Amino acid sequence: MKKSQIFYTDKYKEVEQAIVMLINSQPDFISMRTATSTRAVGDAIQTILSEQFQPLLGDLCTEYSAAFARRAMADLAFTDKDGFYYVVDAKTHRLDTKFNMPNLTSVERLARFYEDDSNYFVILIVKYEIEGTRVRAKQVHFIPIEFLGWDCLTIGALGWGQIQIANANIININEGYSRKRWMLELCDVMIEFYPKEIGKIHERLDYFKRVKEYWEKKPEV
Repeated sequence: MKKSQIFYTDKYKEVEQAIVMLINSQPDFISMRTATSTRAVGDAIQTILSEQFQPLLGDLCTEYSAAFARRAMADLAFTDKDGFYYVVDAKTHRLDTKFNMPNLTSVERLARFYEDDSNYFVILIVKYEIEGTRVRAKQVHFIPIEFLGWDCLTIGALGWGQIQIANANIININEGYSRKRWMLELCDVMIEFYPKEIGKIHERLDYFKRVKEYWEKKPEV
């Protein structure tokens, strides 16, 4: 079966380097006040990527869109010349922060999206430092989610479960990793995760039964 010419060649590494150069070639786009806000800096970087990402793909890209709502699965999306469809979730990580656990996507949403072999859910992570009002991109990861090792991922208890990077300072990449193998590992992770959540629910039920008994015994004031 045909695979993405971006991720199963060195093209994605070329895109990563082009993004570093793009960010670092920008005139200062933050102020001393906004430099202290990781959200403001992240939003500014994302705006640059949305506006200028398409040219970085060159003739690989046939259709491109960056018009997505904040809660959508993607920040930008494109289709390549082979008909593969990529949704890209852009993340930023300031390197002098000690801990950052970004959400990636819902396990249920990803499972449905990956029913189509031509779909790719892509993580774009820009790691940066700030010197005064100058943003310096130090490293970029531009990879499908299945290249992320489960040793650096975790599941958050929101909805069906949210795939998260456990610590953005530690990202382990398995280049060319099998999507089938990764999805089977996801299933194993969730089969282990859900019983633990059931146990937590029973604990919470028992707690509020005790709270109810306490309030039932209290006199009306």
